[in-house]
Amino acid sequence: MTKEAEPEKRSPFGVEAPISNGYLTVEGQQEDKRANGTCQASVIGEPLPHEASDGAAAVGNCDKPQPGGEEEESQARLLPLRFGGSDGGEVEAEAEADAGERSLGGRTALTPRRFVVLLIFCLYSLVNAFQWIQYGIISNVFQDFYGVTSLHIDWLSMVYMLFYIPLIFPATWLLDTRGLRLTALLGSGFNALGAWIKCASVAKDRYWVTMLGQCLCSIAQVFVLGLPSRLASVWFGPKEVSTACATAVLGNQLGAAVGFLLPPVLVPNINNTDLMAHNISTMFYGTASISTFLFILAGIAFKEKPRYPPSKSQAVLQDHLPEDYSYKKSIINLFKNIPFVLLLISYGIMTGAFYSLSTLLNQMILAEYKGEEINAGRIGLTLVVAGMVGSILCGLWLDYTKTFKQTTLIVYILSFIGMVIFTFTLDLQRLILVFITGGVLGFFMTGYLPLGFEFAVEITYPESEGTSSGLLNASAQIFGILFTLAQGKLISNYGTHAGNLFLCSWMFVGIILTAFTLLQSVYALSCSKLLEEREK
Repeated sequence: MTKEAEPEKRSPFGVEAPISNGYLTVEGQQEDKRANGTCQASVIGEPLPHEASDGAAAVGNCDKPQPGGEEEESQARLLPLRFGGSDGGEVEAEAEADAGERSLGGRTALTPRRFVVLLIFCLYSLVNAFQWIQYGIISNVFQDFYGVTSLHIDWLSMVYMLFYIPLIFPATWLLDTRGLRLTALLGSGFNALGAWIKCASVAKDRYWVTMLGQCLCSIAQVFVLGLPSRLASVWFGPKEVSTACATAVLGNQLGAAVGFLLPPVLVPNINNTDLMAHNISTMFYGTASISTFLFILAGIAFKEKPRYPPSKSQAVLQDHLPEDYSYKKSIINLFKNIPFVLLLISYGIMTGAFYSLSTLLNQMILAEYKGEEINAGRIGLTLVVAGMVGSILCGLWLDYTKTFKQTTLIVYILSFIGMVIFTFTLDLQRLILVFITGGVLGFFMTGYLPLGFEFAVEITYPESEGTSSGLLNASAQIFGILFTLAQGKLISNYGTHAGNLFLCSWMFVGIILTAFTLLQSVYALSCSKLLEEREK
């Protein structure tokens, strides 16, 4: 049948516009759907086209006069449209007055403030991650100071994972219904409060006080981990979204890196209890001061959304929000999505393995290299810094190629290979080799984290990316607790080889599940295309 006879589809927001693979088309112009405020994907699992779209190219220069006298027409396209007329839509006469200055001339624009918002988020996410790992990397020091077992110290890290599981559902509901600003303030606020409570725990009999402070920091994490994809889609243009999401995730990874590096330096393993208490107090008060400053900055500079939408599809979505949105129904829909369920398990395995490796790294290194607390921290730093590079490169690669499925599988396989190499080189009594293999492992394992978020967005249309990201993180916390407990027991009873081979076996299962995820998404795409052909 001829092209003119192709049926039109209605978008979830009532916009009469063709929905093409990976792009939301508005009045004939296409945009990467991740530029939407709610990440509306269009066809399950299909990679986006390589070429830049017209919509993406228009972002940031929408005020520039168009050749041939088309400026008025192009700006009219960006105004809120009433779809329902025979011509496909007409401009609402009262739209400009109701929308105020934000819709002057139907503008879309990229504001420099987006970088400030991203920076503030990265910094308080950094402090939150630092507080997660600051106990585990010097577990032997805190074990001696508080007079508790190694399991007590491990729980100071695992409590981050434990609190996330029940709180993720109210946190994602809050993000979806109340928005970015409130969620960001809660995250930075709980982070500062927990840090100050830990300042009162510097005494040998106050383990449970430091646990209370760590619990509040754990609550803060719930309002941190689900924000990267939402923040990127609301504030950044179509050609920046994947990179912005990777950068937001990077802040948390950088915090883990600082958490590996600073505590062994600030709190060395010494026999003087009073001096040790002074060193711990210095670390706690410094963390509390910085987190409080970042909370104040978040209150001043962190806004809900930019004055002008960063994309045309974002502008349409802001003016045509769905009135029948149900958080419960969104959760049910996600669990009915077989590719997403498979991704949920495989992402949980990979990220849970990373959490377990990070928590127990000090114990693994000291089991093979006595008295090397500082080098254990440096190895952890190498692992995370290499992962930060991997995250950024993966984000750039996705922005350039849109090959979500292939990249996810390849990085998963390379992470498994890196884990196997790390396992069999750990006990060779060559620290430099451990640095190298740890860096390789971190590059791929941590680089996978933003891939999981972005791939989830691709296969969960039309659900909110905040909900899918929250479920992915919940899965990671569950596997993180189980892996940490099991690997810690194996290391204590059978050595580091047994514990690391346990993680390797689970990561191999994750590769199989990832392959099935891709097959399921391809099958869903084939069915979708077949239905379209039958309609024609």
